[in-house]
Amino acid sequence: MTSLLELAAEKESADVTDWAARLGWVVGLLLFIALVYWLMREGWKWRGTLQGDLPELPAAPDDPGPARLELSGRYHGSTTAGQWLDRIVAHGLGTRSRVELTLTDAGLDVVRPGATDFFVPAAQLREARLDKGIAGKVLTEGGLLIVTWEHGGKLLDSGFRSDHAAEQTEWVETLNNMIDTNSTTEGTAR
Repeated sequence: MTSLLELAAEKESADVTDWAARLGWVVGLLLFIALVYWLMREGWKWRGTLQGDLPELPAAPDDPGPARLELSGRYHGSTTAGQWLDRIVAHGLGTRSRVELTLTDAGLDVVRPGATDFFVPAAQLREARLDKGIAGKVLTEGGLLIVTWEHGGKLLDSGFRSDHAAEQTEWVETLNNMIDTNSTTEGTAR
């Protein structure tokens, strides 16, 4: 019986926590996260530099005329037309935000609280459609209003999601009718 007591008395429990090792791991993990964040930020800035040939975004005219349609919702970003993952970040076009869209005879006014507002003249509008994804944002089929427009010689797709998804179909029809009318008018004027 004494041998069991002697064996039990001889064994010591291991240290529960090695604080120096744990602190080293935490500091290492925080430095790794900071490095990844810094690399992502530098990549974003580099992409903006590569897209530096994109001219400044047009501002809305003083009197754009009466509103045909209005929409409130979210702006999900702009990409190179037809390439839903090639995000455009120049001039703040890559910043997701709330949005207030107003369609007039002069064009599409995009007001983004906390981000850069821009205006797409009616002559620059090319197409409108419903789609499921843009710039890494994927929704259900037809969940996004995609407006294709020309700026600085490049075709861009901008993605919007209305607070009331049912009104997006009306936007597609109205925009495409407006584009068809403008292209017919321009074709007969030449």
